[in-house]
Amino acid sequence: MLHDESKCWQKGEKKVNFYNDNLKEAKKEQVEKEKLLTVVKTEECPWENSKQGKIKHLVHKKMGTQMKSIEAYMQILSPGGKSGKHKHMAEEVIYILEGKGYDLHWDTEVELKDKYYWKISENPKKFEWEEGDVIYIPVNTVHQHFNANPDKIARFISAINPIYKFLGYNDLEQVEDAPEYKE
Repeated sequence: MLHDESKCWQKGEKKVNFYNDNLKEAKKEQVEKEKLLTVVKTEECPWENSKQGKIKHLVHKKMGTQMKSIEAYMQILSPGGKSGKHKHMAEEVIYILEGKGYDLHWDTEVELKDKYYWKISENPKKFEWEEGDVIYIPVNTVHQHFNANPDKIARFISAINPIYKFLGYNDLEQVEDAPEYKE
């Protein structure tokens, strides 16, 4: 045999129940899932004054919903206001509910040394949007949302897949706080 694997594959006495434990855990998770929310009433959706701005959570793992593959919130931009500026590994999709404005997106490059570092481009790309538009934000793009109307709010729904968090790559980074954010 190529690596003499045939002489060593039977070595070791350690015994485990990983597979059987996984079966038990899967059954327990299925029972627990039945207790989770399928419908979330609007009054059950919590508000948050976050570094990203004023948001109303629609789907989040901490809300006790069955949804695990999407996190979504509605964000409100005050008249003439803007969101915080941030980046995350996962791509994001935004649906504009009302208002008119624009996004700034900064591309990033990774630099690998003893760990990875993000280099943010100096010049952002500008994308204008209005009610009914869908905005796509690519992986690792620094981005910020601006309400172009000085008299009315802008409102949108943001959705993101939290898979990178589950994989241990939760690199959400707040570059700039929303102007109205207060600790």
